[in-house]
Amino acid sequence: MTADVEMKEVQALSNSVSSAGVPSTLQHMKEIASLIESGAQAKEVRRIVRAVRLTVMLRRKLRAPMVAAFLGYVLTPASDVFAKLSSYLPKDDDHDMDVDTAASAVQGPAKHTIPELEIYCYLLVLIFLIDQKRYDEAKACSSASIARLRNMNRRTVDVLAARLYFYYSFTYELTNSLAEIRGTLLALHRMATLRRDELGQETLLNLLLRNYLHYNLYNQAEKLRSKAPRFEAHSNQQFCRYLFYLGKIRTIQLEYTDAKESLLQAARKAPVAARGFRIQCNKWAVIVRLLLGEIPERTVFMQKGMKKALTPYFELTNAVRIGDLELFRTVADKYSGTFSSDRTRNLIVRLRHNVIRTGLRNISISYSQISLADVARKLRLDSENPVADAESIVAKAIRDGAIDATIDHANGWMVSKETGDVYSTNEPQIAFNSRIAFCLNMHNEAVRALRFPPNSKKEKESEEKRRERQQQEQELAKHIAEEDDDF
Repeated sequence: MTADVEMKEVQALSNSVSSAGVPSTLQHMKEIASLIESGAQAKEVRRIVRAVRLTVMLRRKLRAPMVAAFLGYVLTPASDVFAKLSSYLPKDDDHDMDVDTAASAVQGPAKHTIPELEIYCYLLVLIFLIDQKRYDEAKACSSASIARLRNMNRRTVDVLAARLYFYYSFTYELTNSLAEIRGTLLALHRMATLRRDELGQETLLNLLLRNYLHYNLYNQAEKLRSKAPRFEAHSNQQFCRYLFYLGKIRTIQLEYTDAKESLLQAARKAPVAARGFRIQCNKWAVIVRLLLGEIPERTVFMQKGMKKALTPYFELTNAVRIGDLELFRTVADKYSGTFSSDRTRNLIVRLRHNVIRTGLRNISISYSQISLADVARKLRLDSENPVADAESIVAKAIRDGAIDATIDHANGWMVSKETGDVYSTNEPQIAFNSRIAFCLNMHNEAVRALRFPPNSKKEKESEEKRRERQQQEQELAKHIAEEDDDF
């Protein structure tokens, strides 16, 4: 029996040694707290940004006992913030919670009271509640955090506040009550503007645009976007979201060229890991390009991880490319649920005219002369008077310059003219110019995005050179003054 006891003690000791070699999640969270504290004291926003990124990496490992132990480590147990945040956590794993808090107490907790750590605790609890799908508690926690943020005006809190704004809107979106916080978001945006919190302005502007677009309030979204102050983007993610919302607004307002540029830029700038966002950008970009009369390349639909999600739009593009109205109707009915969930069904209704125009262009290339009745039959027009409809469609296409043909009204014919050489026109020059402008724009954006780390050696050298330069300037000023006196 003594041998068994000794054996268990040896196993327990080996387990404790192995666990001590690998830092626990709670230990990582304490390191994040020290990183936030040092960043707040040195007023280094990049350290707080790094702390937020590290928190995202630990998100899947969060458990209620760990969060409770961290709150006990950072906050004073007798404070109102500690009591409020602890009330949102589940009380089922009491034993594990006691073990973790005891372990943290052995390590010598240091109580911090700086506002940055308090806001970080709100953010941590809110993320945990959302991951646990406790949306009612998450709504209460997010509302309490926003009320606390209103009384803080510190630039080191701006990064944490931007994340809280996002999760505040996200919790209300998950509970289908986005309209309730629209006034609060407007007030927060006004407060961020007065405080010159540019990151908060970016985040809140995107949240307001998302709020309006969720309820199809495109005119109000455009009015807000046009009147909101604009400045250089501080967050690539927020800039991508802004471009996506701008592209959706431009698409609804029939400004397809600007919408295409915004959507493609959002898809290109988005991180590779944001697959869902890139899929949405590509879906809208495909529809916009089809509305412009362009046919997207096949590689757009074969991107890694997007093939299945873009299959309905690939079949839709194939129907538009062929100009088959019957196939277009079949695809639209087959994937009507997908198009409705993507909120692109109204745009696909607009594509019917493009399908007819593409089919008519193919007919005009294939036939030098064809009757309007055959045109109606090939386009599969299902109206009461297809010949009259075909005549009006052909006349409109000729007027818009889609086809180069004439109508013989007496005999009911469409007579196509001979196709000229496209290289004798300005179209190749226009296409080449657009590609050059695209490459130059990408180069300029890459140059603006460059960041260089500070170099202490260069700073020391620059101080010495600065003294020499100042001495030379003084000598030059004396020399100029003497010349002026002589003059």
